[in-house]
Amino acid sequence: MDKARLKWLCRRGMKELDVLLERYLAKRYDEAPEAERAAFVALMSEEDPQIWSWIMGFDALPAGETGHVIEQLRRHR
Repeated sequence: MDKARLKWLCRRGMKELDVLLERYLAKRYDEAPEAERAAFVALMSEEDPQIWSWIMGFDALPAGETGHVIEQLRRHR
């Protein structure tokens, strides 16, 4: 998926989430391993409240690369 499409997908219903996702896309996505990039794309299909709960630590991190992407999102807050 190209970055322009991903940037569009980063526009969510929560401004705070928009900012975090767009920062990750700008600062980390290009240098991330392929598995991490694929997990980020897959994360875009999750609901906003679930992504926010993971980022804020309200819910346990998902397993695998998705959890790693959430950790990267936390670093780019």
